[in-house]
Order: sequence, then C-alpha cells, then structure tokens
Amino acid sequence: MTRRGAYALLAAFAVVAVLASVAIYTGFVGGLGRGPEAGQDSGQRAKPRNSAAPASAATWVGTWATSPAGAEPNTPDGYPGQSIRNVVHTSIGGKSVRITLSNLYGQFPLTITHASVAVAAQPSGPDAAAGTMRRLAFDGQASVVVAPGDEVVSDAVRLAVPQDADLLVTTYTNVSGGGPVTYHPHARQISYLAQGDRTEDLTGESYGGQTPYWRYLTAVDVLSTDTRGAVVFLGDSLTDGITSTVGANRRWPDVLADRLIAEQGGLRYGILNEGISGNRVLLSGSGRPSANQSGLVRLDRDVLSRTGVRTVVVALGVNDILRTRQTDPDVIVGGLKELTARAHAQGLHVVGATLMPFGGHRTSTPALNAVRLQVNERIRAGGIFDEVVDFDRALRDPAAPDRLLPRYDSGDHLHPSDDGYAAMANAFDLGHLEGSAPTEL
Repeated sequence: MTRRGAYALLAAFAVVAVLASVAIYTGFVGGLGRGPEAGQDSGQRAKPRNSAAPASAATWVGTWATSPAGAEPNTPDGYPGQSIRNVVHTSIGGKSVRITLSNLYGQFPLTITHASVAVAAQPSGPDAAAGTMRRLAFDGQASVVVAPGDEVVSDAVRLAVPQDADLLVTTYTNVSGGGPVTYHPHARQISYLAQGDRTEDLTGESYGGQTPYWRYLTAVDVLSTDTRGAVVFLGDSLTDGITSTVGANRRWPDVLADRLIAEQGGLRYGILNEGISGNRVLLSGSGRPSANQSGLVRLDRDVLSRTGVRTVVVALGVNDILRTRQTDPDVIVGGLKELTARAHAQGLHVVGATLMPFGGHRTSTPALNAVRLQVNERIRAGGIFDEVVDFDRALRDPAAPDRLLPRYDSGDHLHPSDDGYAAMANAFDLGHLEGSAPTEL
C-alpha cells in the first residue's frame, strides 16, 4: 500500500472513531469539541515530565514537536486579522489531543482569539477531514493571552488522531501588536494563511497564502493507550532536515518513525524533532532571548519539559566546529557530557551521534576535519553517551572518508539527500530506544 493510500485509510478510521464517540462525549456540541476532557487538567499549566506509563494505561505523550527558533523578521504587529493553519505530521496516534503555543520571542502579549485542531483530509493540504474539526479552549475559554516569553497549553479535546498523518492546527487573532512572531523557519512543510477568522473552516478555499514556516505552535500531545513514551531528537540542520523534500516527511526522524511502523507493526514511540538549523552545543545566537539557543540552553525547554519523554538522541557538534571554529575537542566533548548528565538527572536514556563528514563544504578545512575526527574518537570510546549511533561511518565515502558518499550528498557536501537521511535512520539501532535506567558514566 502506498503512503497516500495508507493515509486515506487512517483518515477514514479517524472519521469512524469520531462518529462513534459523539454519543458518549458530553463536550461534543454541533460537531465541535468544547472544553476539556473529563478528568484532565486544563489550560495554562506545566506539562508533565517523563510520564510514560505501561501500554495498557492511557497516558499523555508527545506526537509532534518543534523548537521555537527565533523571532520572525518584520512582524512587530504579529498577524492581526489572519488565520494561520499550521500543517504538522503526527508520529503516534491517540484518542484526545492538546497543543502548546509559544510567545517566547514576542515583545508584547499575544492574543489568540480562536484556535482549532483537525485531521487533514489529504497530506499537506489545508482541508479538514469530515467530522474531525475541534474548537480548542484554554482554561475553558475560547481566547487566551500569552505573555511575552511564555507558552500556554490548551485544554484537551477528544479526537481520534491517527499515527503517521497530518494535523491542521489553526490560530486566529484579532488584536494587533503580538509580535515579533515566534516561529520555526525551516519547517520543510507548507502551511497556510487566510484573511479573517477561518479557524473552523472545513475547506481550505480561503487559505490562499502559503508559507514555509510554523508559527506559535511548538508541541502536540495525544492521550494514548499504546505507547512506550516519547523520543526527543536534539539536533541541528541535519535533524531539522533542511535539504529534505518539502512536504514529504523525509527528515531522518520521520524515516525512523516509518521504519518502526514497518518493522514493529506499529509506532509505539512519539517522535519529537527538536532540530534547529545552525544549532550548536555551546553557543547561542544573538538577541534577548537569544535566537537559535544552544543545546545546553534549550535542553530544559525542548527536551526535559516535553511530554512522556524517556530517551533523547543528541546529534550536535558540527556547527561548533564549522560556525564557531571551536578547535578544542575537549570543549565540545565537555558540552556533550553536560547534556548527558542533565538528561540523566531527569531519568532519561541518552543516545549520541558521531559527527558526519563535511569535506568539500565551503567552510571546511583539514584542521577542522581533524577536530571532528577527535570528537568522534571520544564518542566511540564511550563515557559520553549511553549508546552511540555512528552516522559518520554510515554516510561517509569509503574512498574519501572526509566526505559524504555522493548518493548521500545533497550537493553542498554537508547536508544529506533524501537517501542520506534514510541511511541515517537505517543506521539507528532500534534497541537504543528501549533504554530505561541511565548508564553510570
């Protein structure tokens, strides 16, 4: 069965499940969920940490996430009078859903007048599948004000969310001044804009504007009875999937999710991609708060606070060498060890990646490659991570080990092609996701 055919089957399942739940869910009124699910917390609250439960118990787990990377340029007033329909791809499915909206980079309060969530009718499209549109609330109210630098979690709504499918998360504000907009610029996914309050439109006819960004939305959680927890991928552009095919979900964590479905008969881990292009272990970008915050700075926000996390995969270090020109491998290794120690303190299992070849890239030099090789030698030797995935060995050209194999090279000699991202996913030992107690390092 093709991916599109499987997607259609999942969407059909979502519709059937939704119709079956109408008679028993008192919050369902006129086809739109109103208010929190019974027994669940609501609104502006801290999210649970590392709350994975046995598969027989319903538990909240992240199905999608992205890192707020910076302030969108030229958006001092935000997007007043416009609806933003973010298209995001689920990993694990569930029976209820909630979202997180961020105003991390806003200098003014952000007013969300209305918000909604729905299953997409087609991959990457703005149309909602029949019967899946849900109005979102925040502490029981349709609108919410998010303070500068803060975030908010919506109330839960009952919705049959399929695994490996697209969701539409739409926000609308009628108030000017909620900028700059907190966004993720390298989504590798087309989302949509419309004039006016179109949050609950079932069709995408009004959504004539297309955008390559995700705005405000940073996480989607589902209530699942079949999960082992979530895995967070803390990385740079190689995890962000900057050269992967737009709208095809070919980033390497996406391909790993497909592999889990194919090899294990179903995905039991939430796959949370927290890659930021240009990200470093040690140094953040400029600004207050700084754009492109370092791995060490954003660990709490992007890993430890995500829902149901049990494992973190760290794939950072290349930009410390190429962008910062950090030539002391001990400094980079020290940063990686600190990331692991802080994750261990929260009971997380840590998988670390070797640094892939960048020979031929415009910023590469033999001296910088020597630093990369020294860092990799330390990673392979142990004492930094609980487990290691060797991306260097999997993607390098045997005839020129300082370079990517040509079929894995997107053309810039740094970022992989779609085949290269697939090779990264295939190099990953699925057993590394099962780590429970952290290793004493």
